[in-house]
Amino acid sequence: MKCRVCRGPAIIDVRRHNANFCAEHFLRLCRDQVAKAIRQFDMLAADDRVLVAVSGGKDSLAVWDLLTELGYAADGFYLGLGIGDYSQDSEGYARRYADGRGLRLHTVDLPETHGFDIPGGARAARRAPCSACGLSKRHLFDDAARRGGYDALATGHNLDDEAAVLMGNTLRWQTEYLGRQLPVLAARDGFPRKVKPLVRLSERETAAYCLLRGIDYIVEECPMAAGNKHLAYKAALNDIEVESPGAKHDFYFGFLDRASARFRAEVERDRDGLAPCERCGSPTDAGVCAFCRLAARAAGPEPVRLSDRRVR
Repeated sequence: MKCRVCRGPAIIDVRRHNANFCAEHFLRLCRDQVAKAIRQFDMLAADDRVLVAVSGGKDSLAVWDLLTELGYAADGFYLGLGIGDYSQDSEGYARRYADGRGLRLHTVDLPETHGFDIPGGARAARRAPCSACGLSKRHLFDDAARRGGYDALATGHNLDDEAAVLMGNTLRWQTEYLGRQLPVLAARDGFPRKVKPLVRLSERETAAYCLLRGIDYIVEECPMAAGNKHLAYKAALNDIEVESPGAKHDFYFGFLDRASARFRAEVERDRDGLAPCERCGSPTDAGVCAFCRLAARAAGPEPVRLSDRRVR
């Protein structure tokens, strides 16, 4: 097996490109694919300050590393979710990566700053744990980017993630989500610009990138993710990819090219009624945003209005 570029010994095959690569040229491929995604979707300007949402996993650490390699001023932000040892271990990986490279990592602990953890918040709000987690992350990542004056918020969503989410949204025709499923969402109405620089790389490729770059990351899946349909969609798409290399890429980028624009009008209508949250000031279409309602429910039982009837 020889590298497509230098004809030396290859260490990885990338079947959708019908090519093999040595370590040097595979790392170059990863950098080139991220740079291409940034250019293709106009994600970042050269002088942008970027906040990277970091979990301690391979994708978030890979995107932080790649953005730094490409010359962007990128800081990390880690949110402690209070999921037992898993959260402590995840923060350790993020902290060691940042300290080892002299990078800045901001941290916020959800139980300490907002009084609830994800398991408790999910029970109190009667939400699935992944739903409570996603809501908390979106709110607090956005808040950190705004308060820190960053030009963009970057996440580690890769091609596998985006294709799996697209499959789920398409199976249920969740048009409001289809309208927002883009590699970049422009800053608007108090929301920061959000970018996904890894959309041209697969999960396998980000794992290989971390291995070759000596990036240590948490391997275990979140213990709260058991039964998450997203993982089932990933597994189904992996089976399809084995039989038809490039299927994930064609599915996701075909949607962006041919169908995505059809759903954006609904998103624009949904944003017409946004106003600052009465409690935190974040944009919301209700008086109090979903995160503040979650925090209030998790803090304790809501007051109950007693009947005017006398109890006998």
